[in-house]
Amino acid sequence: MTAAAHPTDNRESAPLGGDRTRIHISAAHRPLTKRPLKLTDALDFWAFAGAAANVAMQMARPGVGYGVAQSKVESGSLMKHPWKRARTTTQYLAVAILGTEEERKAYREAVNAVHRHVRSEPGAPVKYNAFDRDLQMWVAACLFIGFEDTYQLLHGRMNEEQAEAFYASSSTLGTTLQVTEEMWPATRKDFDAYWNAACEQAVMDDYVRAYVDDLLNLRMIHWYLRIPFRGLLKFLTIGFLAPHFREQMQVKWTEADQRRFEHLFVFVGFVNRFIPRPLRFGGTYTMMADIRRRLKGNKQLV
Repeated sequence: MTAAAHPTDNRESAPLGGDRTRIHISAAHRPLTKRPLKLTDALDFWAFAGAAANVAMQMARPGVGYGVAQSKVESGSLMKHPWKRARTTTQYLAVAILGTEEERKAYREAVNAVHRHVRSEPGAPVKYNAFDRDLQMWVAACLFIGFEDTYQLLHGRMNEEQAEAFYASSSTLGTTLQVTEEMWPATRKDFDAYWNAACEQAVMDDYVRAYVDDLLNLRMIHWYLRIPFRGLLKFLTIGFLAPHFREQMQVKWTEADQRRFEHLFVFVGFVNRFIPRPLRFGGTYTMMADIRRRLKGNKQLV
């Protein structure tokens, strides 16, 4: 997991496929229920193991990367207020997946109030606007990929029918903000086509790469908290990145690293079966309860 030279072969000129845009999931699905799978089945606390990788994926799209790195909204800055940013992001996921239409609308309005200040200056080399629906679609797609990857690492690779059912409940990841139902790909196959094409635009430059590197090295928290967590965070983050994104981050991932990553989740998936569901899913439901408490008390959501 050391720095690697930027790829110089001709793969970048060829259309990206799933072997380069998705991580490898080897084990077949171990069915725990006969009912169709839903996105709510992926709300296990391990779903957040790949959170930093998901941020890196989102920021690989220049409009998102520069929007996050140059945002003037200090209260929501990942590097200046990491705990608050983690809370608001987690609560967005909770309300998008578990909330009612009214709750989603309230959260959308709260996020919109912040997003109004996130736009590039005239003449900026990279144009961005937090209300850009294409960029929001990209972010929502990354979020879906994160949930699907962690679910499959814990429970095994879904078959086509399971994957379609799982995907069918995912559109609110985008429509809770500005993404329309028409923009969200209708089927899982359509989503794959969108994802592979969109990844072509996920190209990091040195500026965004340095920002993400600060995140992976936990430079936004005290040094004594970095020491025990930095190594694990880097390992999990690179493991959750598909080959295309590892190349954009200029990091190396060996076959031995891949084996350790897969073995870790075989172990975690086994142990997870014996942890009561309320404990595994409690974090997200607690976040949803906090949103409802804030709404009831007319308190700030974001």
